[in-house]
Amino acid sequence: MSDDKLVGIVLVSHSAEVAAAVAELAKGLAGGATAVPIAPAGGTEGGGLGTSAELIAAAAAAVDRGAGVAVLTDLGSAVLTVKALLAEGDELPDGTRLVDAPFVEGAVAAVVTAATGADLGAVEAAAAEAYTYRKV
Repeated sequence: MSDDKLVGIVLVSHSAEVAAAVAELAKGLAGGATAVPIAPAGGTEGGGLGTSAELIAAAAAAVDRGAGVAVLTDLGSAVLTVKALLAEGDELPDGTRLVDAPFVEGAVAAVVTAATGADLGAVEAAAAEAYTYRKV
């Protein structure tokens, strides 16, 4: 499948390092998944801990290929910031969805599923299903 038809994925964390590491982990566990457009959006513009609407919007624009954008967040204000951007209506690409999924496991599932050429609904469902992964 050509990469211009793949769902884009944005990983929003309070930490730039965490967002970048989870993106790298997800791509690595998905066999490299180099075609999947994935962007971390972590921290603030100044490099501190927090969330930035501007970084999130830029990341979403960067991964948008017209097949939708799945946004996964870590917690708290990351969720609220994405919800506010979605409510504004013109800050994020059409077809952007906040995905209710665990951050790490959901990111891996989303990237693996997006790499198959699945649509946004399937990517969202795979990420959300990660809540059921048992560790013990």
